[in-house]
Amino acid sequence: MAVPSDGLWGAAQVIGVLLTLVLVGGLATVPDTTLDILWNAVIPILPAAFLLAPSLWRNVCPLATLNMLGGGRRVLTARVATGASAIGIVLLFVLVPARRFLFNENGPALAVTILAVASLALLAGALFSAKAGFCNAICPVLPVERLYGQEPLLRVRQVRCRRCVRCTQTACIDLSARESVRQTFGARADGTGWVFTPFGIFALAFPGFVIGYFTTSDGPLSTWAAVYGHVGAWSGASLALLGAITLVGRVPALWMTRLCGVAALVLYYWFGAPGIAQVWALPGVFVVGVRATALALALVWLPRALRGARRRLPAEGARA
Repeated sequence: MAVPSDGLWGAAQVIGVLLTLVLVGGLATVPDTTLDILWNAVIPILPAAFLLAPSLWRNVCPLATLNMLGGGRRVLTARVATGASAIGIVLLFVLVPARRFLFNENGPALAVTILAVASLALLAGALFSAKAGFCNAICPVLPVERLYGQEPLLRVRQVRCRRCVRCTQTACIDLSARESVRQTFGARADGTGWVFTPFGIFALAFPGFVIGYFTTSDGPLSTWAAVYGHVGAWSGASLALLGAITLVGRVPALWMTRLCGVAALVLYYWFGAPGIAQVWALPGVFVVGVRATALALALVWLPRALRGARRRLPAEGARA
């Protein structure tokens, strides 16, 4: 695939930061319109982009741009990376359901949250080398990038790191999206122990998490407990069911995580399309088109992803 020059990538990064400032201003001054554009036009593009090539987003993400400004020197060891990834997963599981009782309708609250996360990215960059403190650690989007980006359909090189400084000692998605999940699990990837790792729990719970979110409704702040309870129940059911299938069937980690990823993506567009159509007054054929496109993308991606997983499996006798 032809890719833009570094100059164009740099321009896109600057534009991304400027658009984030515009977004924050819009959330404070014209929240209804800005929220509609964000949640029903911009965000729905990202899951498909992660599946095509996570570098598409990581090359231009404004939070990554801020994170790379810091110049810190600490590296992210493999041991610390496990805890950091757990923080990112918790943030994701806290922030996404909060859309239902806060962020979907309260622009100023979302603006403050975006500024807080941006400040965290800046601070992490000042303390840790390159992407070690935020992008490859506690970013709440990282688990989704890692899950969807296991077998990119497009070859898009990362442009942020001119040379690798080993800021992240293992599982760097920018070095190899295909190896990132396996490296996240470490030695547990070859048995069933991966099920009990932070990322394993996330992957198995995520399809249910998507269903749980889309089967709740927007409401006042007082509904927070009901929202978290509902999403948590669906996530727990997904974790229990898929975890049991994995343990009983001894399903390899790289197979199950790919199945979880593609299932979550199809569910996202299946449930999300009607809401997008309603906001923009689009005809029913739009919903059919989005769902059909998601299924087609899954049918193209999944066989390739499973072939890639098969190539990375250990010998049968080596599995624990």
